[in-house]
This record gives sequence, C-alpha cells and structure tokens, in this order.
Amino acid sequence: MFYETARKNHGLPHNPLKAIIAPRPIGWISTLSAEGVANLAPYSFFNMVSESPDIVMFSSAGLKDTVRNVMATGEFVCNLATRELMEAVNLTSKAIPPGESEFDLAELERAPSRLVKPPRVAASPCALECVWIDTIDVADRHGKTTGRHVTFGEIVGVHIDERFIEDGLVRTDRLHTLARDGYFDYSWVDAVSALPRPR
Repeated sequence: MFYETARKNHGLPHNPLKAIIAPRPIGWISTLSAEGVANLAPYSFFNMVSESPDIVMFSSAGLKDTVRNVMATGEFVCNLATRELMEAVNLTSKAIPPGESEFDLAELERAPSRLVKPPRVAASPCALECVWIDTIDVADRHGKTTGRHVTFGEIVGVHIDERFIEDGLVRTDRLHTLARDGYFDYSWVDAVSALPRPR
C-alpha cells in the first residue's frame, strides 16, 4: 500500500506511522509548577539527541502543563519507564487539573533530586536530572506552526540503581525499559545482542 501523509488516505482506523516508527522510548517527565505542584507525565516522542553535551528532547502536542512548568522553572527530570511501572506510567497520562499531582494519582513515592528541584520517581531505576535549553514550536515544510512543542534539556545529573550495573555496564535487558509501539501497544527490552562495529 501507499498513502500520502497530507491526505491521510491510508484507509486504516489509526495512524500507521506510530506503529512503523517503533518502539519509541518513553520520557516520563517530572516537573514542578511555579506554585510548587509536582507534575508527572509520559511522552513517547522522546530521545537522547546529543552526547557531550548530553541533551534529551521530548515533544508535546500542545502547550501542556509539563512544557509550561519547564519553561517557568528551567528544570525537569526524565524518569526511566519500565515494564514493572507500566500501569503507573499509563495512569499518569490522564489529564487532571493543574493543581493536582500525578504522583498522588498513581500513588508514587517521590525521591529528591540532587541538582534540580523537581522530584524523581522513587521506584524508577534510573533518572536524568535536566536543565532546560529551549522549547520550539515546530513548523511544517510550509513554515506553518504546528502546535507541537519540542523541549530540549541538558542532562546535569544521572541516577542509576546499582542493582542494574554488572561488570561496569548498565544491564538494559534487566531494566526492562518500556517503549510505545503505536495504538495501545507497549513493549520492553528483555534481551540484547552485542555486535561490535566493523573496523
């Protein structure tokens, strides 16, 4: 089959691109509002985009509380979403009033960060403390703004549960890192294969 993205004439009940560009890692972003309310939300358009400096990004459809909080305070934390925390990750995607906290909704314990103010998810085995760099309203190929806001942050601190470090390596297969696969589907890493690069 072939379809034109502008026409959306694929004839399928849902956008197939989200299933094709998959799995997508989930940025489980915690922030604080200017009033000090802790916010926690998952974003499946998320990734690390640079090393030295270490920079991550997440994209939001609309100017949601998470993005507003980052822009107001200049800080956020990326908490690792895992298979064991899948139900909580999903629950924190629920839209709730700005004065309420998804930490409370999902009954998640908070852990203090070291270099930024937003709390971490205590049950998450890894967390990245980030300082805001920029948020851009992405424009399409015609220069029209889309309402899709991409936020970039520099990682300034990294938390790792030492139970998942073995022989000096973080064991991704044991972390069971959660990912989105389109629709309502999720997957997680539970097996890896090493393949050295050719010289």
